[in-house]
Amino acid sequence: EEIPVSLSALYSKLDGAEVVTSEALVAYSTAQLRPVINELGVSEAWLPGYRIKVLDGKHIAATERRLSVLRDCAAGPLPGLALVVMEPETGLVTQMVGCEDGHAQERSLVVPVIDEVQPKDVVIADRNFCTARVLNGVADRGGFFVIREHAQVPVLSEGTLHERGRTDSGTVFEQRVTLRLDDREAQARRVVLRLDTPTRDGDTEMAILTNLPASVKAVAVAGLYRRRWTIESLFGIRCLRGRMANSVRAIQTVPRGGEVS
Repeated sequence: EEIPVSLSALYSKLDGAEVVTSEALVAYSTAQLRPVINELGVSEAWLPGYRIKVLDGKHIAATERRLSVLRDCAAGPLPGLALVVMEPETGLVTQMVGCEDGHAQERSLVVPVIDEVQPKDVVIADRNFCTARVLNGVADRGGFFVIREHAQVPVLSEGTLHERGRTDSGTVFEQRVTLRLDDREAQARRVVLRLDTPTRDGDTEMAILTNLPASVKAVAVAGLYRRRWTIESLFGIRCLRGRMANSVRAIQTVPRGGEVS
């Protein structure tokens, strides 16, 4: 009642919002909510003394083929990609990097994420982010990484593999490795989790690279990576809410006396 514009005009403006506006909205929301979370307190610290950041990417769901040039395409067009940083201890999404190219590689968007890394931050990510740019960038800023090893990362040397204990899903081993990351050599710990039950992809073990100090035990490192799926649950909730909202809008637009399939 106080703004002399129609709702359709408002939503049309939101539909055309720039990517940087969406990124800024995420950052602003985090800044507003963090004091509330701090006052309420965090129920559990994943790794006392460190701030955990879970990094992952999400392709925005394919859209309807409303443009005539897309009518003959079998695949739905991808409208964009979002790289998201979540603090699982607070439940806050602290950073979003958007891209209008839905077919872009997630790793191509990591520079703004690396620029926000602070000392004592621990970045947890899957093997898609196991690149020299990410590993070097996080370490150079005083942060730590817990990232699943990618087969393409050159390993110059490997130490003896030692058994370190068990988790509820398998046996944990550890060894020292020397990596070739672009033009430099880097020392890291490789934590290997040999699974009691293979993953849905058929993997019987997973290797995790980290530069966390030895005081953080290998079993704890394996546990940190296994909890990375928190962000996947976040994406699932967002998708479910989107589907529910679309269903509500569809019901609201059915003419009186019409049927809803």
